[in-house]
Amino acid sequence: MKDPVTVSTGITYDRESIEQWLFSRNNSTCPVTKQVISDSELAPNITVRRLIQSWCVLHASHGIERYPTPKAPISKPQLLKIFKDAKSSQMQMKCLQILKSIAFENESNKRCMEKAGTAEFLASLLVKKIMEESSIEESEDLSESTRIIDEALTILVHLQLSESCLKSLLKNNGNQFIESLTHIIQSRRYKSRAYAVMLLKSMFEVVEDPTLLAILKPQFFIELVQILKDQISLKASKSSLKILTIVCPWGRNKIKAVEAGAVSSLIDLLLDTTDKRACEMMLTMLDFLCQCAEGRAELLKHSAGLAIVSKKILRVSQVASEMGVRILHSISKFSATHAVLQEMLQIGVVTKLCFVLQVNCGTKTIQRAGDILKLHARSWKSSPCVPMELLASCPSRSRDGIRV
Repeated sequence: MKDPVTVSTGITYDRESIEQWLFSRNNSTCPVTKQVISDSELAPNITVRRLIQSWCVLHASHGIERYPTPKAPISKPQLLKIFKDAKSSQMQMKCLQILKSIAFENESNKRCMEKAGTAEFLASLLVKKIMEESSIEESEDLSESTRIIDEALTILVHLQLSESCLKSLLKNNGNQFIESLTHIIQSRRYKSRAYAVMLLKSMFEVVEDPTLLAILKPQFFIELVQILKDQISLKASKSSLKILTIVCPWGRNKIKAVEAGAVSSLIDLLLDTTDKRACEMMLTMLDFLCQCAEGRAELLKHSAGLAIVSKKILRVSQVASEMGVRILHSISKFSATHAVLQEMLQIGVVTKLCFVLQVNCGTKTIQRAGDILKLHARSWKSSPCVPMELLASCPSRSRDGIRV
């Protein structure tokens, strides 16, 4: 224990350990008493700290070093002074560097910074700088503006903002802030692009107004798909996928995502993806997009579309199998031309569906696989893997075309 602090329940902990418990792991109870910690303020336990320091001094001969007295967390007046100084364009970069060092110091500083309105200050600065960029002609000024944007974004991401703070950002800045982050994703700075999409993901996870999701511009989807194509990092790709799964159910967003090339990009990524969670998210996204005719058409247009979806079934996880069968169900129900049905037979989709019937991969998944086989059993009757009972259960046609 280096920096003892006492929580509202009266128990003393090491500051770093209890901050990790409360803020990084999002717990709200005291680890010892299991009572709810009503006040997140951590009071320094000076008596215990002095006892620890005295013990260190007594055992100095054994190589024990005395722990220095920890610095007090940053205060709101100190932060407000920094915000005020940052109004001067000559001081902005220096102020951001000070804020960055404060944020990286400890969890207490992060919480103090959030309460003092640091997120709102940084978001406003980002929006302002990005709006100014279009009017900057001198390369030196543009470079300085870029550095300020990157620094502000780095601090915002590192603060690990709470849900209430993210909601406040959406309420007060909303469209402007989202457009500013989209502009950053367009840049060639990989680190900033990754940070921007990660911050967007955190914001969209807490969005309460679906109107904000329904009015997203096509450029927003183009940039998200480009993140997937560029494969900046696994975390950035997962953030982009998460955003797409959140926004696609609203308005015409499915169509916007399809027009941005999401379907072909997802199929290309699935060909090489080995990460289980990423694969599940990609198949979930493809399931969303295949709920519209445009999405199904794009999947069928891709030479590896049906094959890769079929391949992932029974090979990744139960969730992946469920999503894969759901995609095939949409195709077979709404887009099953003669050529599509023959392709499904030739590349082994029919065989895979028959395997699904024989393993325990979820009742609904098995039911959907059976529905697909029943629906097109006559077209696939030449396949030895289709169970005879499915063929027998399918209605036959008389010469006049009436089912009997």
